[in-house]
Amino acid sequence: MLENEGGNDLSCCSTDGATRKSHHSDKVKNSLTGRLNRIEGQVRGIKELIEKDTYCDGVLNQISSVQAALNGVGRLLLEHHLKSCVIERIQEGDSEVLTELMVTINKLIK
Repeated sequence: MLENEGGNDLSCCSTDGATRKSHHSDKVKNSLTGRLNRIEGQVRGIKELIEKDTYCDGVLNQISSVQAALNGVGRLLLEHHLKSCVIERIQEGDSEVLTELMVTINKLIK
């Protein structure tokens, strides 16, 4: 298990049979799920704006906010992935993780 600068444990992704699983601390899980809950509420709000025939500019601004919030979740998850799973797999000699990481980053920045 790795430790970040603040002394918090960073658990690596583990293999459960053929499937990799991540093991985030409760603090990270709470942060991610809290952000996703807010995003979920924002998406419901956008749906309501459309149902109420709200002027398009306002709806588009809300969509932009949701996209920015999702990007924030992605950045947080990527940071923890790099600091735990990727580092540990490289230390184990698994260079395939770099190819996997590049594919993932390319998907994130589309």
